[in-house]
Amino acid sequence: MLNPSDKGAIAEMAIAAAATKLGVFVCMPLQEGRRYDLVFDIDHRLLRVQCKWGRLAGEIISVRTSTSRHTPRGYVRTTYSSAEVDLIAVYCDALNRCFLLPIDEVAGITYLHLRLTRARNNQRALVRMAEDYDLAKMIAHLGAVAQLGERLAGSQKVRGSSPLSSTSEAA
Repeated sequence: MLNPSDKGAIAEMAIAAAATKLGVFVCMPLQEGRRYDLVFDIDHRLLRVQCKWGRLAGEIISVRTSTSRHTPRGYVRTTYSSAEVDLIAVYCDALNRCFLLPIDEVAGITYLHLRLTRARNNQRALVRMAEDYDLAKMIAHLGAVAQLGERLAGSQKVRGSSPLSSTSEAA
C-alpha cells in the first residue's frame, strides 16, 4: 500500500517523464517551500506545476486538489490559487496517463473529477472530460499559445510603411 508521500513522488516523476517525452524542458526545485512541484519551460515561458495523484473510481478520475497539515491549532486545509501555481498536473496510475489543467479552472476547489465517458444522464454543464485535459493536447495548446504571443508581438513591431497612409495610390 502506497502512502501519500509515495503517491506524490510517483506522480511527480511520471508527469515529468511524460512532459519530457513531449519536448517540454522540465525543471525541479532544489528546495522545498513553494506550492509547485515542477516548472515547465514551454517555448521559454515558465509555468509552475503542482502535481497530483488521480484515483480511478469507475469511469471517473478523482483528484484531491487541497492540502491538509496538522498544526498546534489543529488541521489547516488550503487550496491552490493562480498566485501560487499556473497548472495542476494529474497522474492516474491505474491508466498510466497524465492530465493538465489550468489553475484558472480549478483555483479554490478541494476536489476535481475527470470523466472518462459521458455522464449517463448526458449532463454536459460543469463536467470535465478527461480527454479534454490530456497532457499531450494541453502541452500542444500551451505551445501554440506561446507561439501566437510571439507572432503577435513581432507583427506589431513590423508594420510596413510609416505612417500607414504614406504610400500614394496614384504613383
